[in-house]
Amino acid sequence: MTDGRSPAAQKVFAAAAPLIEALDIELVDVEYVRENQARILRLYIDKPDGVTVEDCATVSRMVDPVIDHELGLKTHDYLEVSSPGLQRILKTERDFKRYEGEWVEVTLYRALDGRRKYQGVLGPYASDQVVIRLEDDSERIFARELVARTRRFFRG
Repeated sequence: MTDGRSPAAQKVFAAAAPLIEALDIELVDVEYVRENQARILRLYIDKPDGVTVEDCATVSRMVDPVIDHELGLKTHDYLEVSSPGLQRILKTERDFKRYEGEWVEVTLYRALDGRRKYQGVLGPYASDQVVIRLEDDSERIFARELVARTRRFFRG
């Protein structure tokens, strides 16, 4: 499963994940992005008690030679390692299972009942749908193909 990653990002993910997991850190995602004129290879890492700057530095030092020498990838100007943040996007089955029972925001490709965004408590994982319980205790079920993005949501 590539979770929408480019072939090069998937190659990095496959090579780096076991190394990072040996540190009891999860490799959440890998992406190539262009910001201004720079090409950035960005790795997102996480662990139960949160990611520190030292965790990011350790992972960067560990994976940089793997990417450059073992994989021979020269498709980026910068390597960044960071936390996915508190409002992380849920992409994998593991993400959806981990955050079941927590508040999320579901953004749809097209409006449904006049809205594109819904907030609620994430229900049990299903491969073909996203289920949330709204604040009024009603349940909304969205077919997966209608969902553009599901991310953690913190109520203020």
